[in-house]
Amino acid sequence: MVQSINTKALITLASVVRRPYLASPHIHVQTISDVNYQSMRDKCGIKAVIFDKDNTLTAPYDISIHEKAASGLSKALDVFGVDNVAILSNSAGTKDDKDYEDALKIEQELGINVIRHDEKKPGGLDEVLQHFKDQGVVNASQLCMVGDRLLTDVVFGNLYGMLTLHCLPLCHGKENSKDNKVASAVRTVENSFMYSEWWWGRMVRNRTIPHAIWEGNEKCPLILSSHEMK
Repeated sequence: MVQSINTKALITLASVVRRPYLASPHIHVQTISDVNYQSMRDKCGIKAVIFDKDNTLTAPYDISIHEKAASGLSKALDVFGVDNVAILSNSAGTKDDKDYEDALKIEQELGINVIRHDEKKPGGLDEVLQHFKDQGVVNASQLCMVGDRLLTDVVFGNLYGMLTLHCLPLCHGKENSKDNKVASAVRTVENSFMYSEWWWGRMVRNRTIPHAIWEGNEKCPLILSSHEMK
């Protein structure tokens, strides 16, 4: 599938330049398998989890769950239930996905819904809220957005008050050969700026937008310890 230009991301870039903390996630982990989904549901008021797909759940443009993400997706489904977990991708489920063929294949392979949406992240809020309406989600603060991209996944979540969780890309080197080259290059720059130890990176991280309920990882840990991951 060839991805069209993400005009929403380009438009939102101006907002991020003025307010770079929009790209600062609440939680940063290596993979989605490092997350305590039980605490997320029980202590953070989160009712549903939205995952990006490429390099978050699967290798780019693949439909099989990546081994590094398998336990994380399984835990999220166990805690939240299949109706409260979904994929929001900037490829599958968009207008680039003819007749939603890729979305249907992913749903069959992974067993979770792919949200159909016309506007790419950081757009698409209306479709997301509509998708989870019957699950008791009444506002975006009850959602957690999980993905490997700061300027799309994290900005999307922060713009609307979601809990935002950023993971590193699953694939590197030859395993990542199918990734969109522009997206891959931009992601490298994003991460370099956000997680650098020079003053700009620290300043942005210190101004992360607070979540309405979650009080921070010190009071409510959402990252599993090495003991808990065993």
